[in-house]
Amino acid sequence: MNWIDRTITNHLLHAMDFFPAVLLTGPRQVGKSSLLQMVAKDFEYITFDNALILQQAKSDPELFLMSHSPKLILDEIQYVPELFSSLKIRIDNMRFEALSNNKPRECLYLLSGSQAFELMQNVSESLAGRLAILPLQGISYREQKKISCALPFLPTEQYLSVREKESVDLSDLWEIIHRGYMPRLVSSNDDWETFYASYVSTYIERDVNKISHIDDKTDFVRFMASVAARSGELLNYDSISKDIGVSSTTVKRWLQILQTAGIIFLLYPYYSNHLKRMIKTPKVYFMDTGLMAWLTRWVTPDTIKYGAKAGQFFETFVVSEIIKSLLNAGKSTHDLYFYRDADQKEIDLIIQDGRTIYPVEIKMTARPHKKMTSAFSVLESVRADDIQIGNGAVINLYHKPLLIDRNVLSIPAGYL
Repeated sequence: MNWIDRTITNHLLHAMDFFPAVLLTGPRQVGKSSLLQMVAKDFEYITFDNALILQQAKSDPELFLMSHSPKLILDEIQYVPELFSSLKIRIDNMRFEALSNNKPRECLYLLSGSQAFELMQNVSESLAGRLAILPLQGISYREQKKISCALPFLPTEQYLSVREKESVDLSDLWEIIHRGYMPRLVSSNDDWETFYASYVSTYIERDVNKISHIDDKTDFVRFMASVAARSGELLNYDSISKDIGVSSTTVKRWLQILQTAGIIFLLYPYYSNHLKRMIKTPKVYFMDTGLMAWLTRWVTPDTIKYGAKAGQFFETFVVSEIIKSLLNAGKSTHDLYFYRDADQKEIDLIIQDGRTIYPVEIKMTARPHKKMTSAFSVLESVRADDIQIGNGAVINLYHKPLLIDRNVLSIPAGYL
């Protein structure tokens, strides 16, 4: 496999300069342990996928840490919640010792975890304030194309002036959407079908079953497929429940598992007292279009490109790339929203940056026009909240940026 430079690397190195511990979270096989080993070659690497090491750490966590010098990479840390209290004590002792001897601060532990459901609770209870938490997703479009721009996406002239220096065509867009963003698939010729079949099976057996026992694995696969088929749509628990034959309560619990594992992203509606008749239900997006395609049985790039769900895949691709651009720059995704009201007015994405919001439409077309942005006008009322409205955008398949209306830009998907 060829190494692919990760945009988040600079943010990770910066966190290591200020925190005694850094936790890299994200779905299985997105490259967490590989990245940590790449940036910290002088750290000892330990994985708790090894049953013997796992048992040693569980039976006597304090002795386990004492038997290893600091500068440790602890992979799949969620399997050893017993370690967190001992890590806290060891970090505090070593920080005190460094201060007493006028030694510089340094990062002592690099952690990775793919099962955030339980992991975050242990971290918040034991290591709050002592570590930085960085979410990592699959390979981004920029990373695949070796684009150096690390700015989070915003539809501004400044962003476009930087991105146009490294513009790329979209000739292989549907191949990228179909293959997905897992490093192993991006950087090798591994079989797509075999990879995702194994991925889903391993995810359920190793991660899901440790959180919520699944009597029949096929039920959870059908659930994942049902959610994947609804990527980009309003989340409807009852519809998924009827689709797969489990209760709405079970659907909500399973969705939380997917969300905290980083497999799906819930996009919440923008709220203002000055906006009326808003829909309050979130939308759901898969974070890997390859996994989405495998689950919904769109088995070639052309079947996606020319099929009935092409627009859905394109929108999922765009939203996931914008999310990755934020995460890789160390920015929060809590400032991403959408808008829909009872009058069927809809804005696909609203990006808030400080006190400015940027409305975004996503259209699978090479002929963008200003009528596509007619719903943007509903946001005028939020100016009463001391909110500024920045440039609007239509992200589409046309090959270069255009000004299609006053303060509305047409932006190629290749500029994400």
